[in-house]
Amino acid sequence: MPDPGRDQDPTVALQRVLATLSYLLTRSRAHERQAAEAGVTAARSDLWLLMALEDSGGISRVGDLAALLMVEPPHVTRQISQLESQDLVERTPDSLDRRARKVAITPHGKAVLNRLQQTSQAGLHEALAGFDDTDIATTVAVLNHLVAYARRKHTEEERQRRRGM
Repeated sequence: MPDPGRDQDPTVALQRVLATLSYLLTRSRAHERQAAEAGVTAARSDLWLLMALEDSGGISRVGDLAALLMVEPPHVTRQISQLESQDLVERTPDSLDRRARKVAITPHGKAVLNRLQQTSQAGLHEALAGFDDTDIATTVAVLNHLVAYARRKHTEEERQRRRGM
């Protein structure tokens, strides 16, 4: 594959490298290899939900998780049932709304997530050898900006979709 950054507009080069990286990182074999190295069996989407829970302080409402993951609440509810059967999450009463339930990551869920994150971080350390912390921090800032932009666009599209109903 040709060098996507050579003689290109920087935005074009970034788009190409992000598309390539997305393709490589979302391949199921890559996840399976990393999961096996970490000694876990959770699916990629399960780990995203666990990370979202961890980012929410370990407990969240289904609707808030769905918004964070940019999926419909029924999808999250089904996934929570599967994760609950593996003792990765548990449903807890919502103190503000007796009819509602919250989802909490279990100690086993935290351990599974931590093992996978440690394996992933070890791979990143190896891949980023030779880059200084400033370069990495700049990359993180750019990528976080792109994530925030994508979330805003998704939220705007959802609002427009709901208005059109």
